[in-house]
Amino acid sequence: MLKLSKMTDYAVVILADMAQQKGETLSATIIAVNTMLPEPTVSKILKLLAKYGLVNSLRGMNGGYTLNKTPEEINMAHIIQATDGPVELTACVDTGSQCCDRADNCNIKGKWNPVNIAMQSALENVSLKQMMGDRL
Repeated sequence: MLKLSKMTDYAVVILADMAQQKGETLSATIIAVNTMLPEPTVSKILKLLAKYGLVNSLRGMNGGYTLNKTPEEINMAHIIQATDGPVELTACVDTGSQCCDRADNCNIKGKWNPVNIAMQSALENVSLKQMMGDRL
């Protein structure tokens, strides 16, 4: 079964909440209250999202976080990459370096690339706005 991490799931919830606030600067505490997620988890995810460039981090007394892109510009591939790293269904792709110990004799090595490309494309075509439905 292919399953996203809870971090990715929570990141979508956090970004959706931020999008609903229409550009307001929000603290991790406020986002935690709004989403009913634990504040340490929210803080950790916000740092990942900021590092990836999906949110801006503002320091100081009136600091907090704002979306760096519109909900239409943020897609599921961005969110997954920010929280879980690159989207690869297997480690055994042309660009991968972590194939199994049978890689030298495997006639499937590198053949997963079309599947990985299709998955990446599908994720890129689902925006945060779509995930939010009519909540925006």
